[in-house]
Amino acid sequence: MTDQRTRALDALAQQTIELPSWAFGNSGTRFKVFGQPGVARDPFEKLEDAAQVHRYTGVAPRVSLHIPWDLVDDFGKLAAHATDLGVQIGAINSNLFQDDDYRLGSLTHPDPAVRQKAIDHHARCVEVMRATGSTDLKLWLPDGTNYAGQDDLRARQDRLADSLRQVYALLDPEHRLLVEYKFYEPYFYAMDIPDWGTSLVHCLALGEQAQVVLDTGHHAPGTNIEFIVMQLLRVGRLGAFDFNSRYYGDDDLIVGSADPFQLFRIMNEIVEADALRPESQVNFMLDQCHNIEPKIPGQIRSVMNVQEATAKALLVDREALHAAQQSGDVLAAHGALTDAFSTDVRPLLAELRESKGLDADPYAAYARSGHQERIARERVGGQQAGWGA
Repeated sequence: MTDQRTRALDALAQQTIELPSWAFGNSGTRFKVFGQPGVARDPFEKLEDAAQVHRYTGVAPRVSLHIPWDLVDDFGKLAAHATDLGVQIGAINSNLFQDDDYRLGSLTHPDPAVRQKAIDHHARCVEVMRATGSTDLKLWLPDGTNYAGQDDLRARQDRLADSLRQVYALLDPEHRLLVEYKFYEPYFYAMDIPDWGTSLVHCLALGEQAQVVLDTGHHAPGTNIEFIVMQLLRVGRLGAFDFNSRYYGDDDLIVGSADPFQLFRIMNEIVEADALRPESQVNFMLDQCHNIEPKIPGQIRSVMNVQEATAKALLVDREALHAAQQSGDVLAAHGALTDAFSTDVRPLLAELRESKGLDADPYAAYARSGHQERIARERVGGQQAGWGA
């Protein structure tokens, strides 16, 4: 057990979790966005907030940007600001869902001029990648149809394949294209990339630099997400996670809040496949919408939840599990997982943090720091950042 504990600490010390810039702006539902005092007013302040999460957790050194929400005049200056704060720019997310021209599609639109506009947007994103040192271009395609017969489903896939080939050709050798999927919303008859299989088919056609993104909130109820994780790892095409939690749809709640056992099962597949190592190039990213909870504490709690699920997965008795599986002992095999899930890993994580010179409880440490009250006082005037800004 001591050796396993030591190995778990070593693995946890290497784990990193990427934060989304948009989590630090005002965000909400279609019905209401509740503004909060002290919310970041521009991308520079978003990075400052993300740096606070990294300061207290020690495992969140990268920040995803969203274009055009995070457009600035000088991305080199933004990247330098990140470096000064002790973080760096992570994935660059494109935006194909907030332009009137995309009402009937973007990369799949019947009009070649609209498709070209969407491709050109990705060319702009690649320029941002070069200016910031980012290596990942993340693409979520909101295209789809609402009615049977509205468009030719196969023709849309053909147009998508052609558009993706042109986007892929924009990449530098060190870049990756991360292709996300979602089974419904904003369209409801047929999404053009509704599932991991469709995303994988397109990635395989594009080449080795194309990988699948798995958003944990983008599946039908009852979907066995860890099975998908396993299959994508098996074929070497799991590029990244968008971690969040859901009860009904794409709820974008704090990861692990709705079903912590599911998060554990997902991380168990990661550990089983030895994909927690940085060399595996699986990027563990957060994608959440903090509407009623404060932004920085919400991200700190999310990071802690991922760490706890990971720690539990690392403490699974693999030898006992595999022996039970081979002998057909169903209850012993299941028990090997549930025993690990029931383990209180907070002391283990406290030890890890203290070894790095951090407070054992990042959430409480941030609350004591007075930073939240300080930014509420100081960030007055100007337009607060928000969903779509």
